[in-house]
Amino acid sequence: MINRGWFQLFAETTTKYSVRAIDLVERGTIVDMLNPFTLLGVLAPFKGDKRPTWFTDPETFTPADFQRFKDSRIDVMHIGVGTAGPNAYDQVMWFLGLWNGFIAHHGEQLMRVDDATGIDTAKSSGKIGIILGLQNSEHFRAPDDVDRFYQLGQRVSLLTYNSRNLIGNGSTERRDDGISDFGVSIIERMNKVRMAIDVAHCGDRTTLDAFEISKAPVLITHANCRALNPDQPRCKTDEAIRKIAAKGGVMGITGVRNFVSAREPTTIEDLLNHYDHVAKLVGVEHVGVGSDIDLDGYDALPEDYKKWLMALYKSSYAFRDKMDIDGANHYKRMFDITDGLIRRGYSDADIELILGGNFRRVLKQIWSA
Repeated sequence: MINRGWFQLFAETTTKYSVRAIDLVERGTIVDMLNPFTLLGVLAPFKGDKRPTWFTDPETFTPADFQRFKDSRIDVMHIGVGTAGPNAYDQVMWFLGLWNGFIAHHGEQLMRVDDATGIDTAKSSGKIGIILGLQNSEHFRAPDDVDRFYQLGQRVSLLTYNSRNLIGNGSTERRDDGISDFGVSIIERMNKVRMAIDVAHCGDRTTLDAFEISKAPVLITHANCRALNPDQPRCKTDEAIRKIAAKGGVMGITGVRNFVSAREPTTIEDLLNHYDHVAKLVGVEHVGVGSDIDLDGYDALPEDYKKWLMALYKSSYAFRDKMDIDGANHYKRMFDITDGLIRRGYSDADIELILGGNFRRVLKQIWSA
């Protein structure tokens, strides 16, 4: 046998990964700043499906299920979902209650990450770290609600989802007037309690306003670069990327097909182009992973769920038949991304920053300021 430095790591696939990639993934701390853990379980209640999920029936999350999460080598997941409408406060109370209960039930396998040391503890203990966050802030009816949800474990909040709320404007809203006076008070309270501010779904003006108002670094947990996908409103401008870097923040790159490219085929090489763009524009210290998919991706959802989900968004999202990226649409994608970054010429130190070091650094700064 001739050892060429490549190994078939998983029995169910013939894909081979380089020794260097395997070593980097194994020794690094990988942080995915948007990974909802299980899309099916998250979506079921919103769709009105009453069948048991891991959250409503924790015993159905088996050791075999946990092993797949361990095999992914993702050490910490920010599991935020998007909520909207007049019931947002109650929805978020319910969502955080389910998550806190699920984590408590599986305390030997999962842990809630409340501070920067929790990221390291999750890695060293062999548990999956869970960062509780939301992809909207409509549940903040007043600044005191920021304190209330912080006490329940929320550590990240996206200021707006795609539409306008009392704080500011989302990326697909018809107009973007930026952050309101009420929004300023929410940002100030988030800074005070040390909750991370996210602008991934915000409109362009709202995004830039957040950088100006916040005293702490601001995150783009999951987005892509508009320079590479000009007509996609969920992508961020070069101006926004420069501002986030100047503020000390980090931008996570998503694996949602229509956000990555408007052209077919859309492959892992197109995804890697977004990592390259941010790194070349503002430095490798400001780019990370924000998959915006769960362990298996959107295309693994039942077809009726997938159609229902697509129908919730405006046509400007430009969904296509597939929602995931060819070559990064499976639970082992961190190995593929790592080998891709190796192909692009990144050093080991830079790859470790991208896979988790950058988000670990900025979260420590925000949470302990």
